[in-house]
Amino acid sequence: MRAYSSREKWVLVGVMREEWRASWCKQRWEDMGTRDTEHPRVKAASGDAAAERELSWAADPEWASYKLGIFICLNCSGIHRNLPQISRVKSLRLDFWENDLTEFMKKHGNVCAKAKYEAKVPPYYYIPQSSDCLVLREQWIRAKYEREEFVATRVCQDPCSAGSREGFLWKRGRESRQFQKRRFLLSAREGVLKYYTKESRGPKAIINIENLNAMFQTEKIQHAHGLQITYNTDGQTRNLFVYHESGKEIVDWFNAIRAARYHYLRTIFSAVPEPELIPRITRNYVKEGYMQKTGPKQKEAFKVRWFCLDSQERNLMYFKNPLDAFAQGQVFIGRMDAGYEVRAGLPQGVRVKKRKPAITVVTPMREFVFICENDREQREWIDALNGVIAQPLTG
Repeated sequence: MRAYSSREKWVLVGVMREEWRASWCKQRWEDMGTRDTEHPRVKAASGDAAAERELSWAADPEWASYKLGIFICLNCSGIHRNLPQISRVKSLRLDFWENDLTEFMKKHGNVCAKAKYEAKVPPYYYIPQSSDCLVLREQWIRAKYEREEFVATRVCQDPCSAGSREGFLWKRGRESRQFQKRRFLLSAREGVLKYYTKESRGPKAIINIENLNAMFQTEKIQHAHGLQITYNTDGQTRNLFVYHESGKEIVDWFNAIRAARYHYLRTIFSAVPEPELIPRITRNYVKEGYMQKTGPKQKEAFKVRWFCLDSQERNLMYFKNPLDAFAQGQVFIGRMDAGYEVRAGLPQGVRVKKRKPAITVVTPMREFVFICENDREQREWIDALNGVIAQPLTG
């Protein structure tokens, strides 16, 4: 085996990293014609950082797993360090690289690892991005390398089977506001999610898969495994806040809901191309946060409310508290050609005691006035609202 100098090793690793990034990006750009650009796997190809540098090919990973032969980012290096049986981590800049490890990295690499460990990722399985919570990123890495769930020899479950699950989750009570253990039953075949408060009685709620959504909300729920489940009932959005002590269990529930949703969409919209269905399986809110709002006369006192912008439903919902079961109200956000517009500042004649950045949402019926905490929040809300206004209306 040839002996490399320290400089040669650094140059070699750098060249390998550049070759990996170029080949990976080329592969993803070739796939652009068959995948939705809003899907995380494709968004990463256009430069969006995803959960691991090995899957995201974003800028300059500075770490590597010399046991797997892959380059990884700083955040994911911490997760890999917790898996010493399958992954060992070194810094590309700070650590010494022995010749045999350099040769190993040269012979393997991220593209090779992806071909092995991501051979059979189901279309409904959520591949996290760098902005996603720790539990999603950690369980994705564990699923790939520790449990080897997606290798070619694994038998994949069909979405109907994968979308069926039963077990207990801690659910926040609507009135008590305390988390209590509840039994949940998900059936893709029946197209419903049920939960029970007492075993001797029927289900407390039967939720149609058609109206179901799920998103991780670890900060809002103040639990590392917090999941928000939403559905439509009687024209309102109902929120359920749940968690499980096990990170694997809550992520398995999340992907089971995605499998059930995928099965429903694939059945109902069989002629629609898959890349158009994938982004509609589940979704996060475009933006959430506190703003102040006034009433329809624009003379009422401004009150602090928690706002959530749902781009798919085109609704801006507001709540008295972030963990409320139902919204106090909502504003439909249509298209500009239908008379919808968002403006920075207050409407003429509206006065506030303390000058703060404001937003006016213009609809055909009335103007809604909101006050933001600072300029950054104002810009983010305006950008988010304009993004929804620019979207085409879907049936």
